[in-house]
Amino acid sequence: MENKLFLYNTLSRKKEEFQPIHPNHVGLYVCGPTVYGDPHLGHTRPAITFDILFRYLKHTGFKVRYVRNITDVGHLENDGDTGEDKIAKKARLEELEPMEVVQHYTNRYQLFMDELNVQRPSIEPRASGHIIEQLQIVEDILKKGLAYESNGSVYFDVEKYNKEHNYGALSGRNIEDLLSTTRELDGQTEKRNSFDFALWKKAAPEHIMRWPSRFSDGFPGWHLECSAMSAKYLGTEFDIHGGGMDLLFPHHECEIAQSTVCNGHTPARYWMHNNMITIDGQKMGKSLGNFITLEQLFSGEHNKLEQAYSPMTIRFFIMQAHYRSTLDFSNEALQASQKGMERLLEAYGNMDKLVASDASSYSVQEISDKCYAALNDDLNTPILIAHLFDAVKNINSMLAGKATLTADDLEALKQLMSNMVVDILGLTVESNSNAGGNDELLSESINLLLNLRVDAKTNKDWATADKIRNELQALGVEIKDTKDGFEWSIK
Repeated sequence: MENKLFLYNTLSRKKEEFQPIHPNHVGLYVCGPTVYGDPHLGHTRPAITFDILFRYLKHTGFKVRYVRNITDVGHLENDGDTGEDKIAKKARLEELEPMEVVQHYTNRYQLFMDELNVQRPSIEPRASGHIIEQLQIVEDILKKGLAYESNGSVYFDVEKYNKEHNYGALSGRNIEDLLSTTRELDGQTEKRNSFDFALWKKAAPEHIMRWPSRFSDGFPGWHLECSAMSAKYLGTEFDIHGGGMDLLFPHHECEIAQSTVCNGHTPARYWMHNNMITIDGQKMGKSLGNFITLEQLFSGEHNKLEQAYSPMTIRFFIMQAHYRSTLDFSNEALQASQKGMERLLEAYGNMDKLVASDASSYSVQEISDKCYAALNDDLNTPILIAHLFDAVKNINSMLAGKATLTADDLEALKQLMSNMVVDILGLTVESNSNAGGNDELLSESINLLLNLRVDAKTNKDWATADKIRNELQALGVEIKDTKDGFEWSIK
């Protein structure tokens, strides 16, 4: 079977055959988290979506440079150019240095992504570490006449840009509609148009995150960081830019505008956007306060949860819907995912019990072709999983003596299942299999909770630390604090 990967390109609004700029090499940039709080279920969607893309590209022989940024400055409360910096606000409320907040929640994000078996990116740069590169872009856009200074801030002139380019090419927004609905915004009179976006913001006297520039002591606009860091690590034109659909406008639209002015073209050839996770019909997010953190999902401590769910159950739940479709949270869906995953992994674990025969009663090659066809059709993981369950039926039939495979075909089936289940879908068999995996799952879960207790103690959150200790002790877990961390045993 010819292995051609087709991806839906938001920019062209159609599926296109993926052809990298440089043969056998892929540059992939994905917008990462703004680190001012614990990761929630909504954060798993882009992380797992692009983890599967990363895994599959490597599986098919590409050398991939995967860059996923950490936003640690410039992301204001309303996702535009007004309000307080999200991290600065958290630092002020908790009486911490902003970079203490950043480090704490970056560590937490990475911890939970590790639990979900999301592979680390090749490079994970921070916005605050690239102020010089961002200021260079501001100077370049000013020099080319597509930005203006106002009271120490610098704004991108969207109306002027649109005279030669198409502001709205990615999102489908119409500049004339934006112009006709423009209203003067409180505190935004320094902008020529309300939809102009900040490249550099002058810091108010009380603003604690600030850097010197010739314009003012200030900080970069939120959209600027990705233009700067993607160009630095992947070049001014790279293969794939990914992120959540909520970033499509204005964040990614503004990235395109900035890069087009500086370099004469869009930064990426393919733009991929995952859809949202919803809860009670609304997008799950911190701004709406309707989110469930991963810590709550793993512990079961949330009023919308009927039980605790393992990291691999969450991962499987995410993959059972196509990344471009909405996915609605429910306990029923999570419980069904848990049962389905256990069935898949049980069959995978049982393959060592299969015995070869003189003839094959079904075609492994046909199953393989269908699996790769699903992945090549815009990473269609639900269809891939359906084909894997066809393989599960055949494995169970072989165990019952109702189907057969030759030695070569049996080896091919084992390799296919390993490729799909472990390498590409990223399911960790050992900690979820019914065949001896429960002890390891229990151990990992206790270690996770005790590591969270260490974090709580470090941050002087004694109530949370005591609650974790007391709950575990009530379940029969004896805990001993040591100079190196902790030790535990089960009574």
